[in-house]
Amino acid sequence: MVQELKLQATYLSKKIDTIYFGGGTPSLLEASEINLLIDEVAKYFDINPTHEITLEANPDDLDHKKIQLLKHTPINRFSIGIQSFYEEDLKWMNRAHNAQEAESAIKRVQDIGFENITADLIYGFPLLSDEKWLNNIHKLISLEIPHISAYGITIEPRTALAHHIKNGKQKAMDEEQSAQQFLLLMGVLADSSYEHYEISNFARPNCYAIHNTNYWKSQPYLGIGPSAHSFDGSRRQWNVSNNAKYMSSILKMHIPAEVEILTTTDKVNEYIMTSLRTMWGLDLNHLTQLYGSETSSAIAIRSKEFIEEKKIFVDNDRLKLTKEGKLIADFIAAELFMDEEDRSK
Repeated sequence: MVQELKLQATYLSKKIDTIYFGGGTPSLLEASEINLLIDEVAKYFDINPTHEITLEANPDDLDHKKIQLLKHTPINRFSIGIQSFYEEDLKWMNRAHNAQEAESAIKRVQDIGFENITADLIYGFPLLSDEKWLNNIHKLISLEIPHISAYGITIEPRTALAHHIKNGKQKAMDEEQSAQQFLLLMGVLADSSYEHYEISNFARPNCYAIHNTNYWKSQPYLGIGPSAHSFDGSRRQWNVSNNAKYMSSILKMHIPAEVEILTTTDKVNEYIMTSLRTMWGLDLNHLTQLYGSETSSAIAIRSKEFIEEKKIFVDNDRLKLTKEGKLIADFIAAELFMDEEDRSK
């Protein structure tokens, strides 16, 4: 990864606002390895002094000694994969940590002086009653977590869970349950002064994830490591997902990445997808400035059906999702997408 940073040194402008250690289990890194990587970034990029440097972590990795060592790194934000505070749920999800570790890891991080924490929860699976779901949410509120991410469970193909559902050994996921628990989540967190600033993310005022927000606002980013994705404004690239192939290629001074050149239609559709997910919404004036009035007019026309159904509302020429619209955000975005024929008319 140090070698790849040298090879990618010209990919972004020299000024960067955030660094994010994510994917896989970065909390397995030693503090010395984290410092090594951040020092390497600083050789090639100017890190904003008000930077945000996040480490994704599993609760079972965050013992007292590990957190103390991390205090001597530039890490200033933790993303902790809690998922649930119930033992049976964690076993069902095949998580490595237990219910006690889920809570104690948060408290240890706080006790050592880290305040900028986000915690993940999962909803919509058979074991999770509404009562348990509400208890999970209230637990994070009581722990004064400033940022909460919550995701409806998804069943990936070719996994053990997908196999068990197919064979009838496990209940299929219930879309109505997932929708109901998402509505409960929105209501409880709104009552507790969290802002629903992105479909899956809620934050106290001024506690948004800077890194993620930049992504949703289509800012360029550089990904380092196997499977890492990068975006420079006009191209996307992604590294090979095989560790051995990645290392072999990098040591030969070659970045093992596939590259996709984005068409104007691709850029419009990505803006639709990401902007609609946020509380700032889809700015029709922004589309007009970048892609012309024909594009923004076409999207405005397609949105009328959803406005009439109260899935979208208009606020200062911005299309924003209502609570009901947030339940089908991906579907709405897909219906607003442009295609090449639209752009050629």
